[in-house]
Amino acid sequence: LAAMIAIYYAIIGNFSIAMISILWSVLFDWTDGIIARKMKKRTDHQRAFGGQLDSLIDIVSFGVFPAVFLLSFANFNPWFLPGAFLIVAAGSLRLSYFNIFGLVDDKSYMGLALDNNVIILAFIFLFHGFFDQTMFAIMLHLLFMLFLLLNLAPIKTPKFSGKWFYVLIAYTVALTILYSFILIHSA
Repeated sequence: LAAMIAIYYAIIGNFSIAMISILWSVLFDWTDGIIARKMKKRTDHQRAFGGQLDSLIDIVSFGVFPAVFLLSFANFNPWFLPGAFLIVAAGSLRLSYFNIFGLVDDKSYMGLALDNNVIILAFIFLFHGFFDQTMFAIMLHLLFMLFLLLNLAPIKTPKFSGKWFYVLIAYTVALTILYSFILIHSA
């Protein structure tokens, strides 16, 4: 639901609400993973089903949303279509790879996890008002291309868990307040 709200508000050009919604989508994604791991009596089939469902939600939240966000921010300029396609394609490859190979070890992923893309995007987007919209759209495009390279790169990146969950909660609440303040003052 949070990802769908983010996509909707990105399409209609309310980027502050889109950012708030996608951050909550990340938080809900992390929370459902924690809850699933604490459920002791799950069968292997239930685990597999949950893993597939999680990937489908992830591609919408962290693949489709960034592509739609980029297109909308760029006023649906067709020059941004190849980049939007690459964002979704890289996200699909990343999730498919993870579903087969999983973690490198208990604390590492191979490549940057997709949810990190929107966590970083939400912070960087705070500065969009300092730039011309076309220039910032190009900067976002380049940022997403960097993200997709890091998502698919054969480099170990840390798996944020444990205490990082509380950092994500604080970050989500802080940026929700900040974007809400921006929203109120732009109205």
